[in-house]
Amino acid sequence: MRPIREPRIIVIGAGVAGITTAYVLQQAGFTDFTVLEKGSDVGGVWHWNRYPGLTCDVPSQLYQFGFAPKPDWSRIWASGTEIQQYHRDVVDDCGLSDRIRLNAEATDATFDDASGEWTVTLADGEKLVADFVVCATGVLENPAIPNIPGLSSFAGPVVHTARWDPDLEIADRRIAVIGTGSTGVQVVSALQPTAAHLTHFTRTPQWILWAPMTLRQPLLAKSVLGKLPAAHSALYRTLMWGAGILPDIVINDTWRRRAVQTYARLSLRVQVRDRKLRKQLTPDYEPLCKRQVVSGTYYRAITASNAELVTAGISQICPEGIVTDDGRLHQMDAIVMATGFRAHDYMRPMTITGRDGLTLDEAWANGPRAYAMTAIPGFPNLFTVLGPNSPTGSISLQHTAEKTAGYLLTWFEQFRQGVIDQVEVTEEATAAFNEEVVAALKPTIWNTGGCNSWYFNESGVVDLWPFDRKTLDAMLTCPNSTHYRTSVRAKAAESVD
Repeated sequence: MRPIREPRIIVIGAGVAGITTAYVLQQAGFTDFTVLEKGSDVGGVWHWNRYPGLTCDVPSQLYQFGFAPKPDWSRIWASGTEIQQYHRDVVDDCGLSDRIRLNAEATDATFDDASGEWTVTLADGEKLVADFVVCATGVLENPAIPNIPGLSSFAGPVVHTARWDPDLEIADRRIAVIGTGSTGVQVVSALQPTAAHLTHFTRTPQWILWAPMTLRQPLLAKSVLGKLPAAHSALYRTLMWGAGILPDIVINDTWRRRAVQTYARLSLRVQVRDRKLRKQLTPDYEPLCKRQVVSGTYYRAITASNAELVTAGISQICPEGIVTDDGRLHQMDAIVMATGFRAHDYMRPMTITGRDGLTLDEAWANGPRAYAMTAIPGFPNLFTVLGPNSPTGSISLQHTAEKTAGYLLTWFEQFRQGVIDQVEVTEEATAAFNEEVVAALKPTIWNTGGCNSWYFNESGVVDLWPFDRKTLDAMLTCPNSTHYRTSVRAKAAESVD
């Protein structure tokens, strides 16, 4: 059947989700789509984060698009710089560059009830009209800045790891790093060797799994994988199969989970011999409760003679440095914020207004919620890729993004054929899906491990995927039409040539 019209599609964001969506649309033959990216290059989190020591904690051969294999990663765990370049190469090699508008920040998206169209407004005032909007804005994008009294009074530079200043002087200076997690661990490890003194301020310690993160990928592996695409494909499928164990580890209390937890405790005990420091570094919750940190260098860095761990709370910041709750002044030359992101912002600070003037902030007053991670009641013809409940803790994001984008093709194709003009998920289906998710999350380690992590949203609910990949694939194979309301506004237009 020949298409009678071409849907106008705007994709917001050019990270993992946006690049995947663009590729899937192009492969399906859609021609009228634009990707808006507010940054100066593609890559999303890998564009914005450029701090020293940035490394992906997922093996390189797994952290890649299924449609764009890369045999020649330089390391087993790639650096942020190499991953960002990989995203740029994928865009160029797949012919997507002309579809992506850089330095184009979307500030508003408004649905018109009368016309059934979306109007997307850019920061410079330009307005774009679309039939569909796909929000591929990701999770780790908006930096979280702690509200510490006196922060603005500090005499030296203050930098957040997600907005790194390449001119920041580290060598022979007194550096404070505030915050733990993967970012804090990586930046401490990178800055400690050249700093005059490095102080790591942590409210709660993290369990850290030891791994040789700087290990280079063997040259022989590059050669073999490059010359034998079938072998490379087999390796990728094997790694995906192996990664399928991760959901079982976090969802079910099995010997696999206990084995990983034992390894986390052993990693600390073996590397930190000082009992007092080891006690300070020992969390009061179970391993895997938070986003698991992997490092081969942090414990060595924090036990160095020029490093110090401070677990006392920060009471204020003054021009000279940081004052902790015990009254001690820690004199500093620079402060590094490794305090993470506002992980549940998703599309915000964009103002998104749906049917009958409903805003996203109103719809999400009690926390983000969507159906199947991708549809929001009250917002016709708007979808998310890697939206609420996406599996940031257990399943490949690239795989999830590709499945989600493929799922959306059903609606785009029906629009193209004139079968529908509007599609909107029902509140009943969304409520039922979220109830099922919340129930499934209760026995997971994220809920039972005794920690307070960024996985919890404003309502105290874990915002993750509590099922395995098989369940995800089945859900995103084809939309259940009974869970959506569709409408046709007028007789379809004449066939286009």
